Amino acid sequence: MDRKLEKNIENLSLALSKLEEALTEHKNDLLMIDGTIHRFELAINLYWKTLKRCLQSEGIEAKTPRETLKEAFKAEWLNDEEAWLQMLKDRNETSHTYNEDLAREILSNIHSYFPEMKAVFKFLKSKFQEG
Repeated sequence: MDRKLEKNIENLSLALSKLEEALTEHKNDLLMIDGTIHRFELAINLYWKTLKRCLQSEGIEAKTPRETLKEAFKAEWLNDEEAWLQMLKDRNETSHTYNEDLAREILSNIHSYFPEMKAVFKFLKSKFQEG
C-alpha cells in the first residue's frame, strides 16, 4: 500500500478515537462543545483527503471535498451520501462562523453521524490497509 495512504488511514484512526473520546464526555459546557466540534472538523478533513487518496489509488480523480464524497459514494464506499454531504456542510459552517445555537445543533448531528463515520473507517481500513 502507498505509504501516504497508510499514513492517512493511521491519522484518521487517531482523529476518530479523539472524536469518540469527546463524544463520550457528557459535559454540555461550551468549551467541551467547541472541542468536540473541532475534533469533528479535523476528522472530516482527514476523511475527504483519505477518500481522495483511496480514489486515486483506484484511478478515480476528484478535486474538491464534495466531489470526493460523491465519487466515494459512486464507488459504494459510503452508505449515506446525504449524511456525508451534510457533514461537510456542518464542517464548513462551523469553521467559518460561530453561533452557540448552531454549535449545539451540530454537536447533536455529530452524535448521529458517528456510527456512519466508524463504519466507513472500518471499510476503508479493511479495503486499503489489511487487504
